[in-house]
Amino acid sequence: MTTWSSSLYPGEWRRGSTAGGCRNNPATFWLNPQFKLLLRHPDAPGTSDCSFLVSLMQKDHRKKRREGKNMETIGFAVYEVPDEAKGQRGVHLKQNFFQTHAISARSECFIKSREVSRRLRLPAGEYVIVPSTFKPHKEADFILRVFSEKAADSEELDDDVVAELPIENYLDESQIDAGFKSLFRQLAGPDMEISINELQTILNRITGEPTEKDLKTDGFTKEACRSMINLMDSDGSGKLGLVEFNVLWEKIQRYMTIFRNYDLDKSGSMSSYEMRRALESAGFKLTNHLFQLIILRYAEEDMAVDFDNFVTCLVRLESTFKTFKIMDTDADGVIALNVSQWLSLTVFA
Repeated sequence: MTTWSSSLYPGEWRRGSTAGGCRNNPATFWLNPQFKLLLRHPDAPGTSDCSFLVSLMQKDHRKKRREGKNMETIGFAVYEVPDEAKGQRGVHLKQNFFQTHAISARSECFIKSREVSRRLRLPAGEYVIVPSTFKPHKEADFILRVFSEKAADSEELDDDVVAELPIENYLDESQIDAGFKSLFRQLAGPDMEISINELQTILNRITGEPTEKDLKTDGFTKEACRSMINLMDSDGSGKLGLVEFNVLWEKIQRYMTIFRNYDLDKSGSMSSYEMRRALESAGFKLTNHLFQLIILRYAEEDMAVDFDNFVTCLVRLESTFKTFKIMDTDADGVIALNVSQWLSLTVFA
């Protein structure tokens, strides 16, 4: 009697973040959850093939039936891991991989059913299983199970949480362009500092200019401007001086360039799928779960992210990473907070 080894992984498809649809949707397919399978031991001596079974099951089917909801149409695809990515952890394969690599195996079809399964045989090696709904934007919870005749290793692929931010260029006031100084004096008023209200007026005036009509925005809120000032306010005044505002201005210009580069359809807003690539370009790698939270917080009902929300998101991410780094004094990726510190970070961030 053959004893099979097994692995079980719960997962979810969420509209705007991890519900990428099947391979017919190359722009979004890569965003689906991914699971790596390492087949080390062939079925028999002198052979290279390994037998395994993949089962993809939707959860809560009884609850959905009571609510009058149907099962989603589901299936899965299997790809061989490229040599350069073998043995790596924390690497969620990106769009380019799936556009340049052929499929190794797949479910027989996509079907509207509680469970789809198939027994497969592939040469020993590393593979990625990508479960998906047939169409993108379909939400469901699932369980992926992998059974193999011989012992096999498996894990969910997800990016490590990383912030790789450019070095900020704090110039001496004498080094700042004369034209920028003149602009600052006009904007800052008699106290020569930019307040929250003044920053809000400046940003909304700029994004309302005819030259910036390709940037869709509902206007920067006071909360967004407060986050920007908190990020840049090095002296605790609650306002920005010339040097601080110069750094913030360069940061916003950089965000504007990234936004335009990844607004591929030039709609003036960014789809949630474009958003993930834009975040990586800005230096942020996030797990699937964190990206889901980003979309829930900053996307509109149609899953689009406007320019003001994009900037606010990046500012909050940068501020949070910087705060964590300061508090992580031994650089082990773990911090301990008392209730006062926790409230300071969450209520007044």
